[in-house]
Amino acid sequence: MDEDALRDYLPVSFGGGSNDFDPAAQMETARRIVPGAGQPKQAKSATSKSGSDSDDDSDDDEDDDDEDEYPISHEVVFKTHDRPVTTITADPAGSRMITGSMDCTIKIHDFATMTPTTIRAFKSVDPSATKPATNSETHPVHLAKFNPNSPSQVLVISATPQARILSRDGETQVEFAKGDMYLRDMNMTKGHISEITSGTWHPTNRELCVTAGTDSTLRIWDVNVRNKQKEVIVHKSRLAGSAGRTRMTAVAWGSQIEGGSSLLVAAALDGSLVMWGGDGPYHRPSAEIRDAHMGNTWTSGLDISSDGRLVVTRGGDDTVKLWDTRKFKQPVNTVSHVSTSSQYPTSNIIFSPNSSSILTGSETGDLYILNPATLKPEVVTPVTPGSPLISVLWHDKLNQIMTGSANAETHVLFNPKTSTKGAVMVMSKQPKRRHLDDDPSFTTDMSQGISGDAIVNPGTRSEAIQGSTFSSRHPTIGLTASGKSRDPRRPHMPAVTPFSKNQPDEKHIKERIPLSSMREEDPREALLKYADKAEKDPMFTNAWKKTQPKTIYADASDDESSAPAKKKQRM
Repeated sequence: MDEDALRDYLPVSFGGGSNDFDPAAQMETARRIVPGAGQPKQAKSATSKSGSDSDDDSDDDEDDDDEDEYPISHEVVFKTHDRPVTTITADPAGSRMITGSMDCTIKIHDFATMTPTTIRAFKSVDPSATKPATNSETHPVHLAKFNPNSPSQVLVISATPQARILSRDGETQVEFAKGDMYLRDMNMTKGHISEITSGTWHPTNRELCVTAGTDSTLRIWDVNVRNKQKEVIVHKSRLAGSAGRTRMTAVAWGSQIEGGSSLLVAAALDGSLVMWGGDGPYHRPSAEIRDAHMGNTWTSGLDISSDGRLVVTRGGDDTVKLWDTRKFKQPVNTVSHVSTSSQYPTSNIIFSPNSSSILTGSETGDLYILNPATLKPEVVTPVTPGSPLISVLWHDKLNQIMTGSANAETHVLFNPKTSTKGAVMVMSKQPKRRHLDDDPSFTTDMSQGISGDAIVNPGTRSEAIQGSTFSSRHPTIGLTASGKSRDPRRPHMPAVTPFSKNQPDEKHIKERIPLSSMREEDPREALLKYADKAEKDPMFTNAWKKTQPKTIYADASDDESSAPAKKKQRM
């Protein structure tokens, strides 16, 4: 055989790889096509020939500078939730992303295991389910946040009075205590007595976190002590009447570069903005603004700059305000921005990692990048047009912007030139061949948990009850193409093939074991076969055939005289 023909015939490599893969072309498929923006900038610079060459080069350089300043040129879309995405967090290394939703679950995504054709979450967890695999209540997820000083811990807050610390794999490590709702003094309760709305980690201490609740308190927790909070901060509202209680809507914990103490800032439903020293004491706030926003409006967005000098708030009164912590009396700037907190109370606003920009979403699905000095938008780019943008996150190490929208989509915006790892790593891989495991419905669902209650006996009543419960909770998940249930708790039934219709030892049993065929007969029919033989040739009553050929029984009569006399009743 010819050597060249043999070389063409034999494979040059093993596996699913191919030599014709172009990473640049693959990356180009993730380029964002903004409606109304015309052609992409690369294509525009290649086709525009009008004017002098020097002018074209200068325009292209300006366009490239604008494009590289913010990581918004490309995007990857995650469709792993069923309802609006309310919170997004990523570990400090940027290898794992966790999203929370109003579908009462958090989804855990691992960038290292994904390819352009396998963009999915590898685990789904219901953090509020206290009893797995039962009918326990589930609640929407308000917040999920990685510990910046310990990537193995995630603070998860659902619409319950108890916050939880989960591992990076979704396993519950700590569940903080719930307070006694019958105690009037909030300083005496060991935990929140009503729903928690927000929370965050200490900027430098890995063991401390704070939660804000609707019981008018902030509670600082030590992750090593779950039975009682470390500190209680009771906010007494002067606009709430004699009770003095109001709902705490947002909280932020920031640090100062100059080595000063940390800052703890919280917003309340009565419109006030309160600031404490992050290291205490907490008996009296260091500064308070009563009318920071309109009363009885939900201030959902609150963040502190990296240097601890600026505070930005997004109120339910359709305003965004910037505050200076050194002159915490009047806002530095105020702009009008339509709020979505009435429908989505977790709509946030954040500073960029270097505090050079401010990010927030809008009800029209646009991403706003604001100038922190003037609060004027520097970039407005549509992400999910027509669907409100709820949660935003700008990761420092990845240099990528993550957004969660009301249409249950999570978008990761990036720029291949300035961003690293994360979505860039995903789009740089060769697409994986389609496989059965690539179905997103096969994502491990831990919302029901795995416990002894989940053991199902096939064909029993408990199986029918648990099966109906699972299908009622998950009407669109767990059905195969043929319509059969794909309940993960149902035992696997082997497929029936022409080779497995009969047992392999069935023939041996019939041939070698006497009377083995009687197992398949009806017992009544088998006895009736010997009815005639037993009557003609009785085996056990043959001794009375001559002495008693006819069976003698007592003759029954309907005559009353033959009936035995009844005993007279005693008087």
